[in-house]
Amino acid sequence: MVTTNTASSSENESFSFADLEAHLDGKDPAQQLEALNDRLVLEIRIKEGAENLLNVKLSAAQRHKVETELDMAKSKIEAITRRIEQHDFHTALQYAQSCIKTLISLARSGGSSQGSPSADVDRERIDTMKRLIAILQRSLRVRYEMDIAEVVRAVAPALADAGSRQSRSAAYRVMRHALVDADSVQRLREQSIDWYIIKSLIRDNKNAAEKEQAIKLIRALVEVGTVRSDRPTAGSAGVVPLSEPIMRALIAVAEHLEDPFRPICIQTLTEILLIDIDLVARTGGLRFLLHVTAEGPTELAPTVTAALLHIVDVPRTRAYLCIGSDLEIALSTVTDSYGKGADHADKIRACSKVIHIMLRTWSGLMYFCMEDMRGIRSLVDVLRLPSLETRETILDIFFDLLRIPTPDWYKTFLDGRRLTMYRKSRVAPTKSETEPEPERAPTSTSVTERANLIYKLTDQYIGLLLVILVHAGLIDALTSMLSESTSGSMLTRKATLLVAEILQLANKLLPLSIAARLQAIPRIFDMAADFKNGEHRIVGTLALSAIDSLNRNRARLDPHVKNSSTFRPRANSVEDSVRRGQRQVEQVKLKMGMQMDDKSFQALLIETQVMITKDYTKWDYDTLQGIVEGSLMNPKRLEEVIKLSRFMRRLMSFFHPFSHRFADIPREGNNMRWVRLGCSLLVTFMASPDGVRYLATEDVFLTQIVKSFAQLDPFNGTLDSDPIFSERRVATTLTYGYLEMLGTLSRYKDGIELLEKAKIFTAFYHLSELRSREDLIKGIIENLDYSIDGHPRIVLSKALTSSYKHIRIYATRHLGALIRESTQANAWTLRLLLTQLYDPSPDVCSLAVRFLEEACESKDILQLVVEMQPTMDHLGEIGHTLLLKFMSTPIGFRYLYNSGYIDREMDMWFHERNLSYVVQVETFLSKVFGGDHDSDSLTFEENVPPHFYGEMAKTDLGCQILHEKGHFAEYAQFIRQHGLESEDIDLIIKLKSILWAVGNVGSTEGGLPFLEEEDIIPAVLDIAEQSPIPSIRGTCFFILGLISSTPQGAEILDDYEWGATVSPLGMPTGLCIPLDLDRFISILPWTQHVPERRTTVLKPPADQKEHEVLTAIQNLANSVIANNAARSLARMKSRPEYQHVFSSPSALYRALYTISTQRYRLPVRRHILDLFELELDAGVVDAMNECARSLANDTAQQSPLSDAKRITCPPTVSLRPVSKIAGFP
Repeated sequence: MVTTNTASSSENESFSFADLEAHLDGKDPAQQLEALNDRLVLEIRIKEGAENLLNVKLSAAQRHKVETELDMAKSKIEAITRRIEQHDFHTALQYAQSCIKTLISLARSGGSSQGSPSADVDRERIDTMKRLIAILQRSLRVRYEMDIAEVVRAVAPALADAGSRQSRSAAYRVMRHALVDADSVQRLREQSIDWYIIKSLIRDNKNAAEKEQAIKLIRALVEVGTVRSDRPTAGSAGVVPLSEPIMRALIAVAEHLEDPFRPICIQTLTEILLIDIDLVARTGGLRFLLHVTAEGPTELAPTVTAALLHIVDVPRTRAYLCIGSDLEIALSTVTDSYGKGADHADKIRACSKVIHIMLRTWSGLMYFCMEDMRGIRSLVDVLRLPSLETRETILDIFFDLLRIPTPDWYKTFLDGRRLTMYRKSRVAPTKSETEPEPERAPTSTSVTERANLIYKLTDQYIGLLLVILVHAGLIDALTSMLSESTSGSMLTRKATLLVAEILQLANKLLPLSIAARLQAIPRIFDMAADFKNGEHRIVGTLALSAIDSLNRNRARLDPHVKNSSTFRPRANSVEDSVRRGQRQVEQVKLKMGMQMDDKSFQALLIETQVMITKDYTKWDYDTLQGIVEGSLMNPKRLEEVIKLSRFMRRLMSFFHPFSHRFADIPREGNNMRWVRLGCSLLVTFMASPDGVRYLATEDVFLTQIVKSFAQLDPFNGTLDSDPIFSERRVATTLTYGYLEMLGTLSRYKDGIELLEKAKIFTAFYHLSELRSREDLIKGIIENLDYSIDGHPRIVLSKALTSSYKHIRIYATRHLGALIRESTQANAWTLRLLLTQLYDPSPDVCSLAVRFLEEACESKDILQLVVEMQPTMDHLGEIGHTLLLKFMSTPIGFRYLYNSGYIDREMDMWFHERNLSYVVQVETFLSKVFGGDHDSDSLTFEENVPPHFYGEMAKTDLGCQILHEKGHFAEYAQFIRQHGLESEDIDLIIKLKSILWAVGNVGSTEGGLPFLEEEDIIPAVLDIAEQSPIPSIRGTCFFILGLISSTPQGAEILDDYEWGATVSPLGMPTGLCIPLDLDRFISILPWTQHVPERRTTVLKPPADQKEHEVLTAIQNLANSVIANNAARSLARMKSRPEYQHVFSSPSALYRALYTISTQRYRLPVRRHILDLFELELDAGVVDAMNECARSLANDTAQQSPLSDAKRITCPPTVSLRPVSKIAGFP
C-alpha cells in the first residue's frame, strides 16, 4: 500500500497546476469541464487512500509523507472545485445571455404587434424561457449578473394577450427567478408590468397556471423587495413594493369565494399586513381581513386573527383600528346569532376558535376589556338569548377558555343520572383491584421548579381570565339560565356544571378575598331561600344540590386527582371496605389451603385433572391455581407432591418447551392465565428449598429453555428451521411467557443462582448481539428484575451499550422507567443513566438527559447525581437544562463554579440567552393557550427551561456572585429608563428579557433582597399598569406572580393591592391577581388613524360617449344601481356609435384606473375588461402609459370620505345614478 501511494504521490507532484492550465488551453468549454472533473476524481481518490493509510501502523517518516500528500490533495481538490465553479458560472452566464438574445429576436420576428405569434414561435419562446429558468435556478451568481430590465424587455412580448397561457406563465417565472434584491425589484417595477399582472389576476380559472405564477411573482416581490427599516419599530417592518392597483386586484381575488387562489391571497395579505399596514389599510385590505375572522375561510381565520392581535399589541399600528367596531366583527357571528336558525350553529362553532385565540392573548383580552368590558359582556349576554344551539356553543367556549377538562363522568351528570352510581359494578372486584397500590416515591415538600413554572404561566392567566368573566356577569348569566325552568334540562345542568367548575377554579387560583366573594353565589342562595316563590326555591336547591354532589364525587371520579401524588384513599370509603374484605377472604383461603388434611388435598389434586389427562383444556384452572398459591406454599405439601406424586411431573412437563404444549398455545384472551400459572408455580418453588432443588436437579425446564435459546445462537451451530423462540412464535403463542417466568426467577437470590447454573445469562449475552431479534432482547430487558445485584444488571448494562442504536434507546427508556418507579434513590441506576450521556448517538444522549431531569426533581436524587460529578460539557445545548438544575444545590453550584461554567454562562446570559429565553417562554405560552396541546400531555421539548439567574439565586454563593457581577443593578436601571418604551422593538424585547430575569431572581428567598435593595417592585407595577403595550403588561403580570412565590414577596405585593393565592397551609402558590382589576386590564383609548389616499385627479374626457361609458363603469361599484349600469353598458356595447370608446387606449386606461382606485368584485372587474376590444400588449401598455402622463393633473387630492366617518356615521345612500366619475371635476 505504501509503495502504491508513493507512486501516486510522484505522479501527483509531476502533474502541476501549470500543466493543468496548459492541458486545458485550446479545448472547448465542455472538454475543459470534463478534464477538470477527471482530475477532481483522481485527487479525491488520492485523499481517500491517504486517509486509509493513516489508519495503518506506519513509521514516523512514512506518516509524515502520507500527511503531506493528504494536505496537498485537499488543497488541490479545493482549487479544482473553485475552477469548476468559475467555469460553470461563465458557461451559465453565456448561455443565459444567449437565451435573452433568442427571446429578443423572437419578439422581433413574430411580435404580437403584427398579430398572434405562430405556434412554432410560441413553442420556441416557451422552451427558451424554460432553459433560462433552469439556469437562473441553478446559479445565483448569474442572477446578479443579469440586467433585470433587459430580462423584462425580452419576456414582455410573452405577457401579451395574443400569447398562450403557457408563455405568460413562463414569463412570470423568468421574472420571479431573476429577482435578487430590493434594487432588482425596483428596476422591475419601472418596466410597466403592473397592467399585465392585474389582467392575469382577473382571468378565469381556465388560466389557473398563469394566475398561479402571477401570484408567486407578487409574493416574490414582497419577500425580496420589501425595504426594511434601518431602525426597527414596533409593528412596522418596512415598505412593501406593491402598487395600489395590484393590491386591489389581489384583494378582489381574496374576496371571491369561488376562486381557488383565495387562500394563498389571504395569506399574502396577512403577511403584508404585518410588514406594511398602511398599504393594506389604504387599499381596503384591513377591512376585508377583519371580515375573514368572522366569515372565514375557517382554516385561515386563526392565522388572520393572530396577525390582527399582533397589530393591536402596538400603539402605532392599533391606531388603524376603530374601537368598538373592528375586532368586534369576530364576535358578530355569535352576538348576532339570534333567529339565524340551526345552520348558523356551525358558523358559531367555527368562530369559537377565533374567540378562543383572542381571549387567550394579552392584546385581545385587554382590547375587549375596553369601554367597561363591552366586548366580553356582549359575549356573556348571549347566554341570555333563548337559543339552545347558541347557548350550548357559548358554554363550550367558556369551558375551553378556562381549560376545564371534560372527563367521561360529565356525561353521566349531564344526562341527569346520579354520580354516586357511576362506575359501580355488580360484579365482585378482582384480585388485582383489591390489592393495595404500591407505595409512591416520596416527593419533595416543595413543588418542583418546572412544575411550578407551568403552573404559574398557565393557571395565573386562567385566574385573571376567570375574574374578568365574573366581572362581566358570567355567574349572573348562568344563574339566569338556571331560573328559566324547574324541570332541568341538559343545558341547565351544563350551566350548573360550569358554575361548579368556576367555584373550584376560584378556590384553587384566586386570592382568598376574591374567591370568598365568588363562593357565596348570592343569587343562587337567595333563590334557594325564597319561600315566597316555589319555582325559585326549587331551582336554587337543585343547583346547590348538584354543586355539592359534584364536589363530593370529584375525588372519586377524577383520574387526575386520584393519580396525583397527594391522593390517599379514604379509610371510611365504600371501596376501602371492599378491599379489606377481599384481602381477608384471600388470607383465609391461603390459611385453609395450608392447613388442609391429606384426604382433602389428594381429592383436590385429582379434581384438577392433571394426573388424569394431558389435555390442558380439561384441567380445572381455578382449583389448580388455588393449589399452587395455597396448599403448595406449605413446604411439606410441596415435598409430598414432588416425591410421592406424578402431579408435579405432569404439570412441569406441560411447561417444557420441547413438549410443544404450553409453547404452542395461541396468545389470546383467556389463554394468558397459563402464563400467570407458570409464574405462580415458580414463586412457589422459590419459597421452599425443596422447590429450588427440584428445579436445579430433577426437572429439565431450565435446561430446555437454554437449548431453545441456543437454537438462535449462530455460534453454537445448532440452528433450527423452526426454533422455539422464533419471531413468529413469540408474537403469536405463549412462548413469550417463558420470558416472564425467567423474570419471576430473577426476583429471588436462589432464582438468580439457578439461572447462572443453567447458563441462562450466557444465552442472554449472546442474544443481545442479534440484530434481527429486537423483540426478544426487549422482552428480556422488560421482564428481568433488577432489585438484586448480579447478572440482571449486567444484562441491562450490556443492552445499554449495545452496538445497535434502537436497542440502546429501548434500554435507556426502560432504565428511565425503573428510576421513575423506584421508591428511593438507587446509585446503580443513576450511574448507568449517567453512562448514557456519553453515548455516540445524540438521540440516546437527549433521552438520558430527559430522564435525568425528571429524576432530579427529587432533591435526594439531585444530590446523589451531583456527588457523582458527571462531565456534561460535550452535550452542549442538550445538557444545558440539567446543568441549571445542578446550580440549585450548594454542592452542585460549587462544582460548576470551580469548573468555570458559572462565569462563562453568566456572560452568555447577560448578552444573549436572556433574549432567547423570552422566545422560549412566549412560544411555550402560544402552544399551551393555542389549543393544540394539553398541559397534561406536554412533551419534554415544550417545557420552558429554568432561568439561569433564578437557579443562581437559590444558593448563598450564587447570590454573592450575582452581587459582585453587578448585573442586577444594570437590569434595574434599564427597567426604570425604558419601562414604558413602545416604539423600538429591540428595546421592547430586551425589556421583556430583563423582566423575566428580575422575576426569576425575585422568586427565591435569597433573590428577593436584590429587588428590595433596588426598589424595583414599584417600577414593575407601574409598567404593568401604564405600559401602552399589552404583551409587556402581561410579562409584568407573570413576573409579579413569580415574585409572589415567597411569603415575603406576597406580603410586599399585598401592600400594592395585588393579592397572592395561598395553599391551605398558608404557603404562597406563585399566583397573583390584581385586586383593582381596571388599573391593570384597561388600555387608553385612541383616535383612529385614517391613511392618506393619494388619488391623482384625471382630466375629464372630452368625448361625451366616453363619459357615459365611464359613468356606467363607475356605477358598477354601487350594488344598488349595479344592475342598471350593467344593462346600460350592454346597450352601449351593441351600438356602433360607442365602438370607438371600447377600442380606445385612453378609455381602457380610465377604466383600469377606476377599478384600481375603488373596490370592485372580481367578476365585475372581469366584466369591465371584457367590454374592451383591445388586447393587452406592449403597444397598448405604452399607449396607456402615455395616457397616464397626459391625463394626470399636477395636483393630488385626499379622499374626503375617511374610514372613521364611514364607521361612526351611517352612510347616506342615494338612489340617483352617479353622474360623475371619481376624480373628475
